[in-house]
Amino acid sequence: SWKSTSTRAINGPWHIHFQKNRGAPEKPVNFEQLTSFSNSRDSAIKYFSGTATYVNAFEINSLNNKEKIVLDLGDVKNLAEVYINGKNAGILWKQPYQTDISSYLKVGKNTLEIKVINSWVNRLVGDMQPGTKKIGFITMPLFKADTPLEPAGLLGPVQLLQIQESKQ
Repeated sequence: SWKSTSTRAINGPWHIHFQKNRGAPEKPVNFEQLTSFSNSRDSAIKYFSGTATYVNAFEINSLNNKEKIVLDLGDVKNLAEVYINGKNAGILWKQPYQTDISSYLKVGKNTLEIKVINSWVNRLVGDMQPGTKKIGFITMPLFKADTPLEPAGLLGPVQLLQIQESKQ
């Protein structure tokens, strides 16, 4: 059986690259702390729907084959694809948003990329704002300008869980 022995937070800044041609900023944006896009003051981020790639890095001092390192993303809206050092470490689509990343790690600096895809509700609400250039297209408007936005993006907290095999 396995038991978690330690947790380590992966904190900001997070460098976020937004999918092109979706009305979002063209250049990467830094988030010091993880928060929903719908909380942003920038309408290009607030109403974004599509794929946003979060990039960060963390150090590993040593690796031990008697333990697993699990990446825990906390909360995600709505789906995440995880890459460690450029290698696909899985797609997470439900709680708990966790994946074993032991085999992708190296001693020293490790790169973490998380592609997060959210629903298109916020974009469609954004398209209903007065004076906005429409980006999405639907034949029947399902949302109004005052429809509440959904939480979107990587909400965290993001942590590394160190899990050791316990001898029973």
